[in-house]
Amino acid sequence: MNSFSYTRAQAVETAAREVSTNHTAKFIAGGTNLLDLMKENVERPTRLVDLTRLPLNQIEDTDKGLRLGALATNANTAYDERVEERYPLLSKAILAGASAQLRNMATDGGNLFQRTRCYYFYDLATPCNKREPGSGCSAITGYNRVCGILGTSESCIATHPSDMCVALAALKATVNVTGATGERTVEFADFHRLPGNEPERDNNLKPDEIVTSIDLPADGERFAKNFTYLKLRDRASYAFALVSVAAALDMDGDTIKEARVALGGVAHKPWRKAEAEDLLKGQAATKVNFERVAASLLEGAKGYGSNTFKIELAKRAIVRALTMAANGQH
Repeated sequence: MNSFSYTRAQAVETAAREVSTNHTAKFIAGGTNLLDLMKENVERPTRLVDLTRLPLNQIEDTDKGLRLGALATNANTAYDERVEERYPLLSKAILAGASAQLRNMATDGGNLFQRTRCYYFYDLATPCNKREPGSGCSAITGYNRVCGILGTSESCIATHPSDMCVALAALKATVNVTGATGERTVEFADFHRLPGNEPERDNNLKPDEIVTSIDLPADGERFAKNFTYLKLRDRASYAFALVSVAAALDMDGDTIKEARVALGGVAHKPWRKAEAEDLLKGQAATKVNFERVAASLLEGAKGYGSNTFKIELAKRAIVRALTMAANGQH
């Protein structure tokens, strides 16, 4: 690990300034991803700005729903009674990720900034555009079993690893950020990026911006009964998703009033498609209708050899998750 300096931020504004004046500085909170990246020399910050003393760890009701402080831990969020009762999809998704020890340390804000687990991103001996822009993408012609099938580019086929973010996408959360130029709110769908020609950029934030909280909308409570989070992986615990599905239905009897479906493990960001979800409005919860949604969500999917199996796996997972949600199986 390279040497670095360390400072403990006393205010959000001063933390933003610390990073805005030093492009090699990094924010650190739980550190469950960043410290691993530093140990592997993938990240080499010259300065760490510790955010853990900032008053951002509260989970509180607002007039628009529920607000998760950026420094609230994944464990506290998953087991919060309000989350379990009103946004159980989020609780299930968080508990499907990592291990109990990591969830006790990892923060909600930090979860949004997780970096890909693509093998080549961690292997300094191989080209990787995400790690070293312009060097090439080894995964495209290499062993790419964990890589993306949707929204990929010639520069990168990496996937976003978070479970929590898949549920946040389905719930249409918003992210509150503060930077050197002030505060703003970002729709969750616009927070993360597809790789395009700049795969080194995981999100659309400015380098000096800090996530202060995540807002769960009140209307997300409509999906507290008919939902499921389905995660398909190589082993039952402590493994990243090959494909995951956050499925949530607002139902009137056997008729679907509204559907939300988000996929993980298949793209550079949680994958949603409003046109696919609209196919279920006013429709019966049938396998045929669910298959139509799956076909729409996977339209344009491209396999690269070792990961081609994900296309059919994702379609089957969507049908299964929607069936479970319709039946109230969590």
